[in-house]
Amino acid sequence: MTSNNGEAKSGPLELSEVLYIETKDGGELPFEVVGILEDPDDGSSYAVLMHEPKDEEGESEFIVTDLEGNLLDDDDLAQEILDEFLVFAEEAGDEGGGET
Repeated sequence: MTSNNGEAKSGPLELSEVLYIETKDGGELPFEVVGILEDPDDGSSYAVLMHEPKDEEGESEFIVTDLEGNLLDDDDLAQEILDEFLVFAEEAGDEGGGET
């Protein structure tokens, strides 16, 4: 994975940072950090990243990583974090909140 400046990522991810994820066909897709969530039980933090397709008909794709940009191995945990983020984002939008 590389950051938006093409260098290998070092240090924790930050909001609006862009990571390029290599696809199975050898291409790369830009994913922007749209949320950072912390687990109140164990203090672990996770980043939610989103890829918006260039054509308007495609759906946005989400991935969940640790703060170093590593994809989570636990699919159930990743889905739980994504679900929490989407609920938070929807509530913020309903309240007239700004960016997520």
